[in-house]
Amino acid sequence: MKNDEYPHTCVTPQGFRYGIHKPSYRVVNLRQNDYVQSLGEVEGDGSLDNQRNFPAAEIKVEDADWIYEIPNPLPFRGTTYISRSWAEDIAVNPEAVKLPEPPLASMSEFLDKWGRDDGSREEIFGELPPPVLLSLAANSTDARDLIVLARLCCAFVFSADGQPLGLQYQRRDGGVRAIIHNHDLFEILVNNHYLPDAYKDVMVLRPGAQGGSEIVGEMTDGSHVFEYLRRNSYIAGGHYAANMANDAVRYHIHDLSRDDIRALRHIYYQRTYVRLSAALGMPEVRNRQPVAASELEEMRLEIQRRLRQGAAVRPALDATIWGWNYGYGCSSDNYRLHASHQMIHQQFSMLAGEMETVGGPALRPYGCGDLIAEFMSRYQTAHGSSFFDDYYRAIRQNTRLDGRADLDNSLIVYEDEGVILFVPKAQTSQWELQLMPLTPTGNIVEADYNLRESIDAAILTAMRILTKMGARMITVIEYSKRLGSAATGQRLLYSFLPKLPQAPGAFSEAQLRWINGHYPEDFARACRMRLS
Repeated sequence: MKNDEYPHTCVTPQGFRYGIHKPSYRVVNLRQNDYVQSLGEVEGDGSLDNQRNFPAAEIKVEDADWIYEIPNPLPFRGTTYISRSWAEDIAVNPEAVKLPEPPLASMSEFLDKWGRDDGSREEIFGELPPPVLLSLAANSTDARDLIVLARLCCAFVFSADGQPLGLQYQRRDGGVRAIIHNHDLFEILVNNHYLPDAYKDVMVLRPGAQGGSEIVGEMTDGSHVFEYLRRNSYIAGGHYAANMANDAVRYHIHDLSRDDIRALRHIYYQRTYVRLSAALGMPEVRNRQPVAASELEEMRLEIQRRLRQGAAVRPALDATIWGWNYGYGCSSDNYRLHASHQMIHQQFSMLAGEMETVGGPALRPYGCGDLIAEFMSRYQTAHGSSFFDDYYRAIRQNTRLDGRADLDNSLIVYEDEGVILFVPKAQTSQWELQLMPLTPTGNIVEADYNLRESIDAAILTAMRILTKMGARMITVIEYSKRLGSAATGQRLLYSFLPKLPQAPGAFSEAQLRWINGHYPEDFARACRMRLS
């Protein structure tokens, strides 16, 4: 088979493959003029000019830095590039893979130094330029600052002792809306975990503070989670959000317990199974009655049985969507860099198997798991073997990208009897982790209770590791197999994608070219160091 006929993936039946660039080249000098100027002075060593920027002859580059080019295991996710010199620095010091803690910041302390009393503080804050206000709302670690900003951006109802009891509302456009003077400031402020919980509650966490979205589910076993219906969704049929309740405030992963993640995920499993059971003609679930974990497993098994038997009524919804945007980011010029409020906030829905089409042949509603199924078919044709079996084997038998035998070669960060959490050979985010079952389980309908427990625990483990390393904004997505799909061997796959402060993505990333500064094996080692 010719090289261009192989799927563009780093996975093969023999293990991982990748390319190495060892560039040496010459550059014809097409400049006509020199513009030599002084740059300034070197301390204790006289003047410095820019002569080196204007070479007289052509340029010869001998033995430039090696570049590793690693196709992503999944071709539709692009290619990763690793510079050898950058990665070698991390190879000898994987502890360096971390972000610094954000500094403490307090405008109130600054004003205290100048003798400004609390009475004038609100007036001074009100005079600050808008970008400074937004930056202060995002970065201040002083509750005094944040309370003043809260009172500037919206109207409160206070108790006699000055505690917020609620917001003030006004009738508008046939309904009621909170009186918010500065929406941008409001949105940033409610995401700052240093804002006192009493203010978070009335501004954004209390049911109804975010609008009229109905609460259609609740989990109270060991935690407290609400399920909100988002009616007007870009997903036909709406989508759902699992939010921590306002009496279970969680703004950081280190606040999130095993019971919390179990409750958040139970809401997802419950809604999916209930929707499928109704579509398959199973007995109706009682209104206002949550489904217990034991009942949920019985429901799942019956769904599986009916799907295998080819029930008379096939479910119109045959694929799941699940995702999590953890953290919030907004720059002082109001470019939003990540999700909206509710750091512990997961969204999910289901996709139809078909839709009405205009202007051409039939279209299937988009699901990212379908891209894997399509690729698996091409891989099977090219290699005569299952992609996920080969991927799993390649992970287990991995050798280092740089070929060194004296350093750790494992990509696996964590595993139990059901799943592995690992570093993909080609990371799309610089700190990407992936999670998949050990067996060919393609979606949450195929996942039994024990496997769901393993998945939930590993999701929390991954998030704890990444936040210990300093990640503050992380997107998590699920790639799942459609119900009844012919993609035999497709495995459920979760991808954890941290956003790093100085890597927002530009033209390279728009082409799916991902630039990285460490070998994947060294990132795996750095993650294992935070596992405890």
